[in-house]
Order: sequence, then C-alpha cells, then structure tokens
Amino acid sequence: MRVPLVAGNWKLNKTVMEASELVTEMLPGLKTINGVEIVLCPPFTALMTVSRLIRDTYILLGAQNMFWEEIGAYTGEISPVMLAEFCQYVILGHSERRAIFNETDAMINRKVRSALANNLKPILCVGETLDEYEAGRAAEIVSRQIKECLAGIDGTEATRLVIAYEPVWAIGTGRAATAEGVNMLVRNVIRPTLDSLFGEKAAEDIRVLYGGSVDPMNAPDFFMVPGIDGALVGGASLNARSFIGICEAAAR
Repeated sequence: MRVPLVAGNWKLNKTVMEASELVTEMLPGLKTINGVEIVLCPPFTALMTVSRLIRDTYILLGAQNMFWEEIGAYTGEISPVMLAEFCQYVILGHSERRAIFNETDAMINRKVRSALANNLKPILCVGETLDEYEAGRAAEIVSRQIKECLAGIDGTEATRLVIAYEPVWAIGTGRAATAEGVNMLVRNVIRPTLDSLFGEKAAEDIRVLYGGSVDPMNAPDFFMVPGIDGALVGGASLNARSFIGICEAAAR
C-alpha cells in the first residue's frame, strides 16, 4: 500500500526565528500521528534550523526548488548536493516557478533527473491553468507535463517520485477542486500516463498528491478517495493547528 504523504510548502514565508517558532508549535501534535509521511518545506534560509528541530522525529525535510547543476558559476542558485545534506525531498515544477520564473518542462526534467541522481525525492507539480481547464484541456496539459518532465527516467528510479496534481486555478484562491474530479483525473490521466512511461507496477506505486486550497475542512474529502495519496499544502501549512489537522485527517 502507498503510505499517505502530507507536505507543507511554506513558500516565501517565515524568517529563521518564525520557522523555529512554528515547528516548535507543530511538533507535539505531529509526533502523535502515525502512518503518514510528513514533510516540511521551509525557505532555504530555514532548512538548517528546521533540520535540527526535527532531527529526532519521523518528520522529513524538503526544499522548495533547486538548480540542476551540482557546482558552478550560477549565482543565487542552490544545488542538489547542498540540499542533500539536510533534505529528503524537493518540490519541482510548481506552477509559480513555471509562471513567474518561466521554467519549462525541459528545465524541470533536468532538475528531476539531477534530484534523483543526488538521492533526493522529487515532488513533481503538474496542473492546468483556469483557461486550460475551462477549455477542457486539463487531461492534455497534465499528461504532457508528466511525459516531458519525466523523460529519460527509468522505472527503477520512478518509484522514488511523487506527483502533486495542483490545478493552478485552485492554488491560493480558496477554490479547491472536487475530490471526485481529482480522482477522475488521477485515474484516467495521471496513472495511465505513468503506466505508459514506467509500466503498471511503477505507476501504481507512485504516490499522487492533491494541492490547491487544502485545509482541515476539505482534506478528509480528498483523503477518502482511493486515488489521492495525500496533499501538498500551501497556506494551511503556515498554521500549526491547521497543518496538524490535515495530517490527522490523512492518518484517519
């Protein structure tokens, strides 16, 4: 069985001191949760601090992005080698990276392959915009993103991947997709596309998360659907009570 995974993407929030306070507030509640893989993804500046705070727990650490080269003259970038000192996961291909920083599927593919080569587990984000959704192109867009972002990866590496389906129109808008709508897309598009790349066994082993305005109220609806293996949580991961509630829902 696929182990549920809940990852908190803090985005551009929390100083080192604020991150320490948030994790300290979260830990008592998170430590009591069993059967769920929990990943915290703070800003780069807080990775070391959060790593120390969660060292003796089952909570894992993720980064929000990385560059594909291991070393070199790339001012302002963070390499997979640097992240692997602290992190087990890295979020790649988030819609904000695609839209604001013009990341293409080809660039994300280089990042995914580099992450895997450096023992990081990629959380690959895919999803359609509102215009694409309303034009009935969600299946086409999501399938293309998966194929192009995972090109050149073999089946033995594939099971270390996590796919996060995040419809862009639902991210930070308060307008979450429906659990059944997400389940249909996972069942009819995401898993068949993974099957075409890696085979049925690997496609069934890869965890698929939902992301987009997930909160403690709607999380149980998503987690009750067999095709959804957890959540990539944005704003609600910045509040200890909310994030604990989502993780508890995943455990149930």
